[in-house]
Amino acid sequence: MVSGEERADRIVTTAVELAGAGGFEAVRLRDVASNAGVALGTLYRHFHSKEDLLVAALARESDAVERHFELKPARGETALERLTNFFRTTTRMLCRRPKLLRAVLRAAASGDPGLAERVERFHRRSTQWVVAALRGESFSELRGPEQDVAELLQQVWFALLVGWAGGLHSQAEIVEKVRTAAEILLRGAGLDGRSG
Repeated sequence: MVSGEERADRIVTTAVELAGAGGFEAVRLRDVASNAGVALGTLYRHFHSKEDLLVAALARESDAVERHFELKPARGETALERLTNFFRTTTRMLCRRPKLLRAVLRAAASGDPGLAERVERFHRRSTQWVVAALRGESFSELRGPEQDVAELLQQVWFALLVGWAGGLHSQAEIVEKVRTAAEILLRGAGLDGRSG
């Protein structure tokens, strides 16, 4: 017997496949249900909209990023080097499937109030990754002076990803712009001399 969690996981997997192949428009709930082998009503019991489903896909992508950095923390002699390496790796990981990333970014930026908590969870998680990179750790709780710097860098990075989705920036430009922001913020917070 298949559990509800297994069905939800299969639905998200199907949505990821469809978005990866055809982007946001390719994720039609009827097609997702059909390809996942579930009734449309079953899909709606788990996800109230396409955006809801794609935000779940964003959480799955976040899991992969987190697993990567638990095994291989960002390297570098200085906080700036670690942050630059972290953003380069994370940007590359997320952009490796451009149609999927554009679809999940569109869903996350949809303004659906029902998704705000889950999108905020992604932002909190990615802020923790930035704090960990700043400190040279594999995972960090949000505490200390690094939290403000990390929150701002995460917001800059997310905005640049949205710009990338719209064709405004390349991956290399995202990394360079975040590195510049990191340099300014670390200097302003007095954290630029820390080696971790």
